[in-house]
Amino acid sequence: MKRVWPLTVRGTGALVLALACFIIANEAGIIELLYFGVLLIALLAASLGALYLARPTDAVVRSLHPDISTVGRETLVDVRVGVRSAFPTPSGTWTDGIPKALRGKAQGTFPALGSGLLGGSRAGARTVDLSYSVVGVRRGVHALGRLSVRFADPFGLVRRSILLGDRTPVTVAPAIVDLTPLVDYAGEAGGTLHTTTNQLGQGADNLVARPYVPGDSMRRIHWRATAHRDELMVRQEEQESTPEASVVLDRGVLRWSSEALSSTGADAGFETAVSMCVSAVARLVHDGYAVEVLDSDGTLLADRIDGGDMDAVETLLTQFATLTAQRDDHLGKLSRLFAGVNTGPLVLIVGRFDSADADAIAAVAHHSTLPLLFSTSPVGDALDHAVDAGWRAHALEPDGDLAFAWSAGVGRGVRDVV
Repeated sequence: MKRVWPLTVRGTGALVLALACFIIANEAGIIELLYFGVLLIALLAASLGALYLARPTDAVVRSLHPDISTVGRETLVDVRVGVRSAFPTPSGTWTDGIPKALRGKAQGTFPALGSGLLGGSRAGARTVDLSYSVVGVRRGVHALGRLSVRFADPFGLVRRSILLGDRTPVTVAPAIVDLTPLVDYAGEAGGTLHTTTNQLGQGADNLVARPYVPGDSMRRIHWRATAHRDELMVRQEEQESTPEASVVLDRGVLRWSSEALSSTGADAGFETAVSMCVSAVARLVHDGYAVEVLDSDGTLLADRIDGGDMDAVETLLTQFATLTAQRDDHLGKLSRLFAGVNTGPLVLIVGRFDSADADAIAAVAHHSTLPLLFSTSPVGDALDHAVDAGWRAHALEPDGDLAFAWSAGVGRGVRDVV
């Protein structure tokens, strides 16, 4: 709440004392009290003038390190304040506005500023550097600011609060958890490890050779085959395939609370699902998979991310900072989406999940080398039905241990993660 009364308790007492001096001097005829009252009023006026005539112009620039804040991780905020005032201002205290989506302590001492009338423009222009740290609490785009600075005169009679600069938008990305790599599925599920494994033991003796054609690189000449066939032979181009994976986040609002449709951070289950989604993408990309991130109706939630492209994962985090649920329910369409298609690992993340849903997606598991299913709200024995259909199904509690859930998922059986 903004203070309207500019005087401190001491200043208010001085004003009351000055008025009392005027009254007593008039009633008792004591001229000295009149002088003392005038002195107090002059002191208050000088203090008010010193603070309120000094109207500083300002420019506030905030920078975050890293640029994108993440839920649960600390972010450093540097604030550079450029202030120019015609009159000197005393030291004070500063406070920066922090939204509820961030947690931190943004306050400190604001230094005194010199007069802009002395020493030219360089003496009047001052740059003040402030810093503090915040921790992301709620995913979304929020705003820091404005910067509030409170000054008081040297006698402590008058206070003044001013707001400097504008608000700065801050993107709070979903929490990303370091998941275990798929080291045990190199031959089954693909990835960079799969390519490496297939090439082990291959040398010049067992590569396929073909006749040379104009345009072939001389570095690919297979000299042993050339000597054997008495014609120029080159090594056959190795067959290359890009290992692929899919991560599906079902956003149907019927599977989440209604708050997940309108705002970010309101549904704990949906936030857990989003965090699992980006964490799974990061793990798969790091392992060398080309990953597609989809909704259950086949809508791409982000551009395809090539294996090893961690910069694209950072972009995904920014995009998912504002992701919400949608009105339609398309989980039943997942079978048609993967009909006739074979893929590597398939990670499906849903909210409410019942036996009918397990029957609807039963066929999908047979199109993936590693079908993983995570549900934040399984109903009855729905996960058991999914396991019978070939899924590696697991329940997630809101704010549960995602790393443990992932390890259990790539392991065996149905297991609840608390």
